[in-house]
Amino acid sequence: MQDYRNFLPEELAADPSFRRWVLFSDAEEAVFWTEWLENNPDRHELVASANNLLAQTEAAFNNISEDEIANEIYRLSHAIGEKTAKRPFLHIRFRPHWYQMAASVLVLIFAGWWFNKQTASQQQSDQYKVILGQISEPLVQEENNSEKARLVLLEDGSSVLLQPKSRITYPIKFEHGKREVFLIGEAFFEVAKNPNKPFFVYAHTLATKVLGTSFKVSAFDDSEVKVVVKTGKVSVFPMTKEALSKQQSNDRLGGMVLTPNQQIVFAAKELRLTRSLIPNPTLLEMPIQRQSFEFKGTPISEVFAALERSYGVKIVFDAEVMRNCYLTASLSDEPLFEKINLICKTLGAEYEQLDASIIINSKGC
Repeated sequence: MQDYRNFLPEELAADPSFRRWVLFSDAEEAVFWTEWLENNPDRHELVASANNLLAQTEAAFNNISEDEIANEIYRLSHAIGEKTAKRPFLHIRFRPHWYQMAASVLVLIFAGWWFNKQTASQQQSDQYKVILGQISEPLVQEENNSEKARLVLLEDGSSVLLQPKSRITYPIKFEHGKREVFLIGEAFFEVAKNPNKPFFVYAHTLATKVLGTSFKVSAFDDSEVKVVVKTGKVSVFPMTKEALSKQQSNDRLGGMVLTPNQQIVFAAKELRLTRSLIPNPTLLEMPIQRQSFEFKGTPISEVFAALERSYGVKIVFDAEVMRNCYLTASLSDEPLFEKINLICKTLGAEYEQLDASIIINSKGC
């Protein structure tokens, strides 16, 4: 296991695991790096810097023309050929279009990667059926064929607001130390708190685990699976045999953990798991006096701290670089991202989202 805490940004940007997470939103890597960030909150700036390096590298690569790439390959091939020609027992013959053969090899590698992704996706879909078949208690199936949302009450006191064209399956009584329901479509869950009996929602290829909270799951056929959290904490993980075994055997919220104003989108076919903030984050329920956004010569660190408390989001910035930044502004009526946008314009900074965090890029004031 790599000790990523001591990595430099350029070392992290070159790490294969980190690159699979940032560039391809690989589901397994997303779970690992989310947990790593939660266990190493002081390394958000490191991750943000490495992410910026990757973005710059990708942008530079995209600006290179196909002719430039072909010319560079041709130049390197001849440079290698000249060196190897001096060796008496080794000779490399270059064909005019050898790089096309190399491209074919890359296509084959990609095809193998795609096949593995498809196989894993099918295994997760099969796991849904396996778990459903293991329920020993009598099952109830509720289907909403109307045009309005339908309220379903569960025996533990939890409620499910089932949306049109959706179906939920659950046991009459929850036994064996856990509560399990199966969803096709979309539903909003308000789960009765019971730390001794975790609540699981299985939706196609994604599993959601909670102890007591409210959240929405959207999982229609041939669609991405989305989980949005309103209150509390939710753990989300792909329905692999290994992940299910780990999550069902303890009460800890592992996998990728979501908090209010966060969402996860899981593209099953590509096994792409992406966590982000919802488009319009809402204020958390707290005393109104703590939600004032009137600033007058306020240090930027205090401004960001107020936004973090009010919206439950993580704002990453370089406190040393921005130590001389102050804000005078009234931001009471604007939604979160408009607040952030106005702050950045005022201070000559920029922002971006990375894994449900807001990253502030500034050269100082």
